[in-house]
Amino acid sequence: MKTILIVDDQPGIRLLLKEVFSKEGYQTITAGSGKEALEIVQEACPHLVLLDMKIPGMDGIEILKRLKKSNSNVHVIMMIAYGELDLIKESMNWGAERYFTKPFDVFEVRDAVQQLLKQ
Repeated sequence: MKTILIVDDQPGIRLLLKEVFSKEGYQTITAGSGKEALEIVQEACPHLVLLDMKIPGMDGIEILKRLKKSNSNVHVIMMIAYGELDLIKESMNWGAERYFTKPFDVFEVRDAVQQLLKQ
C-alpha cells in the first residue's frame, strides 16, 4: 500500500485530502507543521507528499529541501496560493514534480497523485 503524507496548516484541507486518498486505497498521514512532517518522513517513509507552501514555523521550500535531503525519491506535489506563483520555479528546482494553486480541483490532484505513484 502506498503512503501519502498531507502537510497543510488548515485542518479542513488535511481532512478533505485524507478522505479522498483513503477512499482511493492509500494509507494517508497528515501533518499541520513542518516539524511534524519531517518527523513523520523519518518514521513512515511516504511515497508522496502533498505540501502546502505556507506552513507556520517553516516555509514549504525549506520543508521540501529537507524532505529531498532525507529521501530524494519521494514524490512531492506543492499546494500554492494564487499569490505565491513566484515560488513555483524555486519549488521545481528543489525537486517538486507538480503544483496546484489553491483553490484546487481535488479530482485533478487525485489524478496527479495516481499518475506519479504509478511510475
